[in-house]
Amino acid sequence: MALELRPNCEYCDRDLPPDSGLARICSFECTFCADCVEYRLKNVCPNCGGGFVPRPIRPMREWRPGVSVATRPGSSTRKRLAYSEADVADFVARVSGVAPEER
Repeated sequence: MALELRPNCEYCDRDLPPDSGLARICSFECTFCADCVEYRLKNVCPNCGGGFVPRPIRPMREWRPGVSVATRPGSSTRKRLAYSEADVADFVARVSGVAPEER
């Protein structure tokens, strides 16, 4: 199963196309931009509490049949946080002192 490649940052709504090097994901594919992850979220996913990694970039060229961004494009469904900014800030403050591998 391929990653969903969500099209936007769930916090600031910045566009994150499939080839964006600024997209960050957690293990549940929650998607945020690098700026929000670093400055607002402090590497804490506000949905699950996990950490983030750079989202892989799907190949533009079809090196193998049926496996490229042309044949398996990213999602067009935009997602937004279900929590308020205040709730996210409180959650991040509570969890950010714990290393991602220990959360």
